Amino acid sequence: MTKIKTVDMAITGRLMGEPLNRVDGRLKVTGKATYSAEYKLPGMVYAVLVGSTIAKGRIKSIDTRAASRAAGVIKVVTHENALKAPGYADNEHPTEPPTGGQPHRVFHDNKVYFNGQPVAMIVADSFERASYAAGLVKLSYEKETHATDFNANIEKAVLPAQAKKNKKSPLNDYDRGTPDAYKTAEVKLEAEYVHPSEMHNPMELQAVIAHWESADRLTLYDKVQGTQPTQNNFAREWKLPVENVKVIATFVGGAFGNGLHNWPHETAAIMAAKMVSRPVKLMLTREQMFTMVGYRPYTWQRIGIGASRDGKLVGISHESVGQTSSYEEFTESTLQQTRMMYAAPNVSTRYRLLPLDVSTPIWMRGPGEATGAFALESAMDELAYQLNIDPLKFRVINHTDRDPERDLPWSTKYLKECYEMGAEAIGWHKRQLQPRMLKDGDWLIGYGMATGTFGAHRRGAKVRAKLFADGSLVLQSAVTDIGPGTATAMVQIAADTIGISPEKITFNLGNSEFPEAGNQGGSSTVASVGSAVVAVCNALKVRIASLLAEKKAEYKGTSPDVLLFSNGTVSLKDGASRLSLSDALKAAQVQDIDIIEEARPGEERQKYSMYSYSVHFAEVHVHAITGQVRVANVVTCADAGTIVNKKTAGNQMIGGVTGGIGMALQEDAVMDHRFGRYVTKDFAEYHVPVHADVPHVKVLFVNKPDTLVDPMGTKGLGEIAIIGVAPAIANAIFNATGKRVRELPITLDKLL
Repeated sequence: MTKIKTVDMAITGRLMGEPLNRVDGRLKVTGKATYSAEYKLPGMVYAVLVGSTIAKGRIKSIDTRAASRAAGVIKVVTHENALKAPGYADNEHPTEPPTGGQPHRVFHDNKVYFNGQPVAMIVADSFERASYAAGLVKLSYEKETHATDFNANIEKAVLPAQAKKNKKSPLNDYDRGTPDAYKTAEVKLEAEYVHPSEMHNPMELQAVIAHWESADRLTLYDKVQGTQPTQNNFAREWKLPVENVKVIATFVGGAFGNGLHNWPHETAAIMAAKMVSRPVKLMLTREQMFTMVGYRPYTWQRIGIGASRDGKLVGISHESVGQTSSYEEFTESTLQQTRMMYAAPNVSTRYRLLPLDVSTPIWMRGPGEATGAFALESAMDELAYQLNIDPLKFRVINHTDRDPERDLPWSTKYLKECYEMGAEAIGWHKRQLQPRMLKDGDWLIGYGMATGTFGAHRRGAKVRAKLFADGSLVLQSAVTDIGPGTATAMVQIAADTIGISPEKITFNLGNSEFPEAGNQGGSSTVASVGSAVVAVCNALKVRIASLLAEKKAEYKGTSPDVLLFSNGTVSLKDGASRLSLSDALKAAQVQDIDIIEEARPGEERQKYSMYSYSVHFAEVHVHAITGQVRVANVVTCADAGTIVNKKTAGNQMIGGVTGGIGMALQEDAVMDHRFGRYVTKDFAEYHVPVHADVPHVKVLFVNKPDTLVDPMGTKGLGEIAIIGVAPAIANAIFNATGKRVRELPITLDKLL
């Protein structure tokens, strides 16, 4: 990582919260950052995958003769000649099928499970030659009747296997109080909501370079969200010692969950590299991103909700059916927000899965909660309208001061402050209770809001710190950075903890050989790795104090708590005997200090319920004649503990709003069920927001610490940035037009 000039700590006194520029920003904007497909290895060759053209059946024959004879082709790989991953054998004849099925085993046999499944691979001396030869492979199939139409098969939905095995699973049926008590309420609503499949389309395509350094030593340059989880997965798959697998992911060009799973193309590249004894690069096409790296699953929801006439909730019943593949169960927490957000004495949730002949879904930003919030927060808005109560006031009436699901106190909760701050900033007082009351010429104006929440998660992590003789500090962690500015945040945390200017701190990441870190996902990285940064910096201070106590008379008998570390120096707290850290190491007669320290969450998580919260306010303009929707203004407010960097945190919130606009108005993976094939397979047909679709977004933070979550007082931010945005826009559209749309995306044909 590069080091750049930033804020002078002597001026600010504290770096946490300052809008530092990204420490890797210059590398990225100058093109010097190296992404997974950009490494150049001697003798490297290129692989291209061929996808199936049927959704279910068997491969009857494969003719690879023309492809094999094509110029530059080194190998054509199919199930007939593929080197099988040794780990596949673990599931050949299980006494009992593994819970939730298993990931797709590429080139394992002649079975076809979804349209676009990899059925052949060309390895050639150039990408262009491999692509050409891929078009020469001829396959014939024995087709079977496929099932890809969600609505036609919804009655076949089942309880997830893990819920059947574990009665305590959060996926099991849940009842608090009386089931379906909403039916007894004075005012009630029953409604169904549909969320389409949304595809992972980050800027960087999924890519991997596989290199067998020796017969039992594998290096991967891979687009992943966790180097060590990937390392462990492929060590198991190829029966290798974990330390013999190395994963490099120094830079990741955007990932929103698609890098949390290891996919068939990665295994295919590893196979190919083994078979041809050369490094192999495999990059997916944009079209292949729609079928090979997961997606937010198509989900149907039904909500029954009721309240007394004064606005107090009586009960909520929330059902959800999510799509999964026929070979692997994917589950998510669609119903979590319903269980804990509002003070309803009676809550029931039911979660089911519908296996179809499609590829496996995967987590996507705000996984589950974003989908569930669309239904819950739309229903809250609908019920508030029936009650003739302002929807913001309705939420405040039903605010919870204690977690009703776990019956635990909140670690912190400043949601009401979010409500107040956001309402003032958007001009909520202008909103009318009745729709179609505000106009500007032919444009109908409406205001909407919605709440989001996500668990304030934290995992164990380790960080290595090396303090050099010149006073510079290098930190190392296996964590990746998918875009939020992880290295920048860690530099700020370290600078505050040990009192070294940020330009003298380097944070290295994205290498599985570095100390322990899990996936970057679930809004847990800062809380997890940041806590380890604090721990290792404190350990450095202890070591420095110990060394000085041995070597410097004026420091004899001192401990870290009586020393002051600031601006790259150490002194007694009264400022006496000040030494630069460089001079301190010289006085201690050491060249450097090298420490690895770990940090893990404590028992607080059993005593408190920990969540982050967001509130999104939207102003929309809808053309009365054409139905065109413009999001004119958005205010988004987060209760996410201490904000480490206001600039990068603000980027996160703006990015979440952008994704929420796409969710509300544009994104929709459309499948032709005659063939089980997506017809929206590129950006010409699958629409995502562009700059013209996104208004100015005002970002607000409560910025109050939660030190029960972690020592910095931070809570996760990435997920809550999108959770609740789509229903806020949907609710604003209703306020503008009087038309309630319960199936996303809200396109103009649904408003005319």
